[in-house]
Amino acid sequence: MAKTKSVYFCQSCGYESPKWLGKCPACGEWNTFVEERVTVGKKSNSKSSRSGMAQPIKLSEIETLDEPRIHMPSEELNRVLGGGLVAGSLTLIGGEPGIGKSTLLLQNILSIRNKKILYISGEESASQLRLRADRLGKVADNTLILCETRLDNIFTQIENVNPQIVVVDSIQTIASEQVESAAGSVSQVRECAAALLRYAKESNVPVILVGHINKDGAIAGPKVLEHIVDTVLQFEGDRQYLYRILRSIKNRFGSTSEIGIYEMVHKGLREVKNPSEMLLSENREEEMSGIAIGVTLEGVRPFMVEVQALVSSAAYGTPQRSVTGFDQRRLNMLLAVLEKRARFKLGQKDVFLNMAGGLKVADPAIDMAVVAAIMSSNFDVPVSRKTAFVGEVGLSGEIRTVTRIDQRVAEVEKLGFETVVIPKGNFKGIKDKFSINIVEVGKIEELLRHLFE
Repeated sequence: MAKTKSVYFCQSCGYESPKWLGKCPACGEWNTFVEERVTVGKKSNSKSSRSGMAQPIKLSEIETLDEPRIHMPSEELNRVLGGGLVAGSLTLIGGEPGIGKSTLLLQNILSIRNKKILYISGEESASQLRLRADRLGKVADNTLILCETRLDNIFTQIENVNPQIVVVDSIQTIASEQVESAAGSVSQVRECAAALLRYAKESNVPVILVGHINKDGAIAGPKVLEHIVDTVLQFEGDRQYLYRILRSIKNRFGSTSEIGIYEMVHKGLREVKNPSEMLLSENREEEMSGIAIGVTLEGVRPFMVEVQALVSSAAYGTPQRSVTGFDQRRLNMLLAVLEKRARFKLGQKDVFLNMAGGLKVADPAIDMAVVAAIMSSNFDVPVSRKTAFVGEVGLSGEIRTVTRIDQRVAEVEKLGFETVVIPKGNFKGIKDKFSINIVEVGKIEELLRHLFE
């Protein structure tokens, strides 16, 4: 007979332990173990259980099938997925509550008219989903809504409906009766995800899961959940701003370097075709001090970002360093380089830095624009709004080369800028490719002389 026993699982990585531990030996997190009841039964060793066992095949004898992808209505979503939804794949979309995960999925599946879709909701009622569909302005007869949280009942309805796409919102609300623990626990999430993976591979039907994220920004549940699925998409953005970024963390069928950008409007999510215009001020004719335009890369997409800086005398003795959308430690490093290499005394001044549009930039190629904005505010001399900056600043004050310089300069030229300042090491490869005025600088002193002399 099957027996039940208590097992402790790490909520962060899914590590299993027979007793409670303060620190997880697998991931190193503290106070993450929770007790769960699991069922243990005898394992069958009969020959009948081996009759359906798969046999090894030579790699050269395996036939490759180039199956067409399911084209999603959103081009940004198709880009992040690698060209569309793959048949028989298991896709996980994670994000903060209220960021727009369900809206993104619902407005896409309601626009697909030639597929039978089963939308399984464990969080919202059918009337709530109808209200959202009315707000999006899309109601389709080929989309079926099922409000259910029990896994066995879900598979029963899947057999009756025979859908071509399955959406589960969300995986943390689904529970299997074979596991004696609450929905959202480590064992339940792992068991339900594995069962949906088996269904997707056996039936060749794509399954999309919606997952919550924890306070650290990672997808909630055991880390093994991300290993089970084929694709992991992260939907992120500041709810104080209208813009959202969809990025791929894991993709077995495409690149993880692509991103999709959306704008939240009253009728759902609108695709942003040109993110550079989104991140620049509307009034580009009026020149003000403390503003410089940089070129950054998100994945493989280059776009312009407006760097805003404010430098003022410290009012309370201790200077402040306030940053929004940029690394605080990197700002301190750039200020130290300016003081040591360029002889500018900024130690007794407040420095405030902001990336316009709510974007978080980690690309080191934005360093030159940050330096230009800080010195522009310090001298109260505006930088030309028709000049863009690309370059990484080193500790010795040199301007280091950056990757994908061709794409960056092409983006600057496309948006009508007149001048782009780039590292000297990148100049040889592109000096004859573009008609835009290209200025090369090798040290931070050369950059300042170009701006303020």
